[in-house]
Amino acid sequence: MPVPTRTLTGGVEIPVLGLGVYQSAPGSTTRDAVLAALDAGYRHIDTAAAYRNESDVGEAIRRSGVSRDEVFVTTKLWNSNHGYDPALRAFDRSLNRLGFEYVDLYLVHWPVPGKRLDTWRAMERILAEGRARAIGVSNYMPRHIDELMTHATIAPGVNQFELSPYLARRNLVEMCRELGIVVEAYSPLTKGLKLRDRALVEIGRRYGKSPAQILIRWALEHRFVVIPKSVRPRRIRENIDVFDFSLAAYDLASLDALDEGLVTGWDPTDAP
Repeated sequence: MPVPTRTLTGGVEIPVLGLGVYQSAPGSTTRDAVLAALDAGYRHIDTAAAYRNESDVGEAIRRSGVSRDEVFVTTKLWNSNHGYDPALRAFDRSLNRLGFEYVDLYLVHWPVPGKRLDTWRAMERILAEGRARAIGVSNYMPRHIDELMTHATIAPGVNQFELSPYLARRNLVEMCRELGIVVEAYSPLTKGLKLRDRALVEIGRRYGKSPAQILIRWALEHRFVVIPKSVRPRRIRENIDVFDFSLAAYDLASLDALDEGLVTGWDPTDAP
């Protein structure tokens, strides 16, 4: 079955589940992962300039036989390219590496202080020119969003940050919802740290699903867009096999109660 979508600002539809390629090695590893994902029914691929695999993502999509306009592609601006002109040049380089005329979503990867407002002006220009169908941010905490909303002409369509039952960031989620910003969860599988958690395993047993599938379903039940990462075809197929069940309210509540502030990667909490 096709992956459902959420509607971003401006009417752009984003599939609620995609493949993340963070730390996927450049070359055949990334290409094969993207091909496996597209074959399994994914239509959303999330990359970034910092991942150094944009060209492999583009090549895999072209090889796949799936039409470009059927695949939602996200890439991101890295920290060293903040500022108005540097951001425009960095976007051009990402497009060239991908081999595309546009991306579906372009994100500010990190809220670099001092330059991020000039960066956002560049993002708005990229959107106006139609070279990105939507723009957004990543790792933005409430104060970063407050600052942006005070100066921006266009609000971000997405805020992508780490989320799982073990890291709920409820205040940030609620703020994004109030502003109409779609929440996108990265590292939803806790980088494997919690896949043997007894509570998680038990819930999975009741549904005949793996702990990873339960974590992905948790994100979907909360209406997050979610981008689990794997380079193994079996795991890639498993991660998309989450649309044939729903979590009962008591199981969702049990998962929500697991929040312990677990950060498995970058933590933007104290980013200035």
